[in-house]
Amino acid sequence: MSRPAHLGVRLALLALATVLVQTAALSQLSLLGATPDVAPLVVASVGLLAGALAGAVMGFGVGLLVDIALLQTLGITSLVYVIVGHWSGRIGESVRDPQTAALPLAAGALGTFVALTVFSLLQFLLGVEAPVSFELVRQIISTVLINTLLALPVHALVRRVLGGAVEDRRRRRRRARPGLSPLIQP
Repeated sequence: MSRPAHLGVRLALLALATVLVQTAALSQLSLLGATPDVAPLVVASVGLLAGALAGAVMGFGVGLLVDIALLQTLGITSLVYVIVGHWSGRIGESVRDPQTAALPLAAGALGTFVALTVFSLLQFLLGVEAPVSFELVRQIISTVLINTLLALPVHALVRRVLGGAVEDRRRRRRRARPGLSPLIQP
């Protein structure tokens, strides 16, 4: 099996497992008045590790599965997670040291905040009957805090699941920048 096909199979299994764990187990937990939401964390981690295109595809797949599992309006969560996956991938491609521990924390917190805020805004604009109050703001802040704590373990798990399918990409990126200046040749 070729590397892109191998990566695609791993992403599909990871998306299915993420949605199953989120809807069956994590939706039953309540911490600080909010539930942990690992879907944007997984999508952001895939974007950081595999790039913008893989992050966007993963975001679309996870979002579509979440919409189907929760019987929501199809496409809203997909749109939100495509944005999270793509921009996490762009950040992962442009950062100088992709191995730093602060990067998954920042991507997890920012990805969760963007996902919840844009999702809430789209639901409001589409006229879905949902209360808009300070309770929503408190719940968004609580979920961002919970997901920030979960960002590193989720990122490590996603890295382990993707395995060798993304290792070559990181090595190539490091070799592509031999020095500080493109004018200096070794």
